[in-house]
Amino acid sequence: MKRLAILALASALPLAGRAEGKTELTWYGHAAFVLKTPKGTVLAIDPWLSNPSAKDKEAAAKLEKVDFILVTHAHFDHTGDAIAIAKRTGAKLVAGFDLSKALVGAGYPAEQATMMTNGNIGGTFPLTDEVSVTIVSAVHSSGLAKEGEPLHYGGNPTGFLIHVKGGPTVYHTGDTDVTSDMKLVGDRWHIDYMLACIGGHFTMDPIGAATAAQLTRAKVVIPMHFGTFPLLKGTPAELEKAIKAKKLKTRVVTMQVGETRAL
Repeated sequence: MKRLAILALASALPLAGRAEGKTELTWYGHAAFVLKTPKGTVLAIDPWLSNPSAKDKEAAAKLEKVDFILVTHAHFDHTGDAIAIAKRTGAKLVAGFDLSKALVGAGYPAEQATMMTNGNIGGTFPLTDEVSVTIVSAVHSSGLAKEGEPLHYGGNPTGFLIHVKGGPTVYHTGDTDVTSDMKLVGDRWHIDYMLACIGGHFTMDPIGAATAAQLTRAKVVIPMHFGTFPLLKGTPAELEKAIKAKKLKTRVVTMQVGETRAL
């Protein structure tokens, strides 16, 4: 009887390393996401929350808690509301080293943009005991625009792998074309969710994103960076068609702007 009680207690305990609860992902349109871990750490990724697709233009001011802001490159539609959110919440900046310096020059609080959360392509580092980040390459440009001034150097564009202990690995591609480097990413890391740009013109289109899914072997692709402007013509339906044409097992999950999903 005592042995049965011990077994029952053991089965009720969470497995070591397993996240207690679900990781939640909210899409704010364009490339802007907020990810919340089971322990409550909040990461804002490319937080242009006031973009033209946004349902609530005041969303950035309503975020009560942000621990880390991840910025893939220096363009306005990705730096977005990062500085305003950082000043209000104390969020630390996760970015490439050069981009971090450029954003500090633009007003990001320097004490929240230190070497502890700055890195470079190939680097993996912890943010908390529950979540870590890997910086990977992207093929794009990265000039930081200040009103009335020429473009400022913003460092190399990047993507991010966000690893939640006991939970999913989420790959935000940033703005990029499909590259052969993505195979190396998939070979090393198990990609549960790939947040992939599909709009075309400035980034890969749906066919390119399907090839990226093939190279990374991502289980799920969530399309982003489409429809915000007329030039971004790629659609989730075209992505689904391209995935099917390649006979991939990858699922396409299209989020609605403002929607939150448990991963």
